[in-house]
Amino acid sequence: MRKEKTIDFQIKWAWHSISRMYNAYAARFDTTMAVGYVLLNIDIEHGTPATKIAPLLGMEPRSLVRMLKTLEERGLIRREVSSNDKRFVRIVLTDLGKEKRELAREGVISFNTMIRDKIPLDKLVVFFDVIKDINKLVEEENQKLKAGEITEELE
Repeated sequence: MRKEKTIDFQIKWAWHSISRMYNAYAARFDTTMAVGYVLLNIDIEHGTPATKIAPLLGMEPRSLVRMLKTLEERGLIRREVSSNDKRFVRIVLTDLGKEKRELAREGVISFNTMIRDKIPLDKLVVFFDVIKDINKLVEEENQKLKAGEITEELE
């Protein structure tokens, strides 16, 4: 089978194209797509518990720790430690972080508007149905693989 005919190649190719486009957009505002993605997943009003951000992004906690440190150094976020429980840390956007979040939001809206203007709704509905099914199948396969790893460890 040629790689161009595989489903995973098409998904990865599309995502890399989208990622390059978002990074070109973000570079105009001295940021990156990854930074924008993190900022978009932090609640603008109340902040977000640090432990909830990695699962929202599908990231490993180790990678997120480095990203949050960078965002804090750039003045985009601040950490608020709970006075009741010092283990509980909420990530809050600074004013600059809110500005950059809004720029990221505008970029996402612009991309989605362009796609919705150029691709008929019936095709998009089918696309969303198919990608949802693919994600479900991949998640089921991941669960089987994890269960297999645990079984192998016990043997």
